Amino acid sequence: MANYSKVSVANDPRTELHDSLGLTGAEISINHLPAGASVPFIHSHKANEEIYIILSGKGKAVVDGEDVDLAAGDIIRIAPDGKRQFFAAADSEISYACIQVKASSLGAYTADDAVIEK
Repeated sequence: MANYSKVSVANDPRTELHDSLGLTGAEISINHLPAGASVPFIHSHKANEEIYIILSGKGKAVVDGEDVDLAAGDIIRIAPDGKRQFFAAADSEISYACIQVKASSLGAYTADDAVIEK
């Protein structure tokens, strides 16, 4: 088996990647909301934080009742307990990646976890 997985995603409303990529430490989804649309529910998590990367468009997140404006290039982290819902702007779609990981689970990263091959 190769040491990598690759998948291409369409412009579907939501594509979860954990099965298709064989992810073992995170869930990643790619999400698209057309102009004026929203995720139809408010949610939080028991143990997982979420990192949202806005890929294109604009809209907002409502986190614990607070509006947070979002546009392409923005990144927002939401703690597990944060009650969240996402909305596309009335005049713009929004596309974003969501990375879900267990809060406080990162032990090493970047150079601390790298093995430099010679």
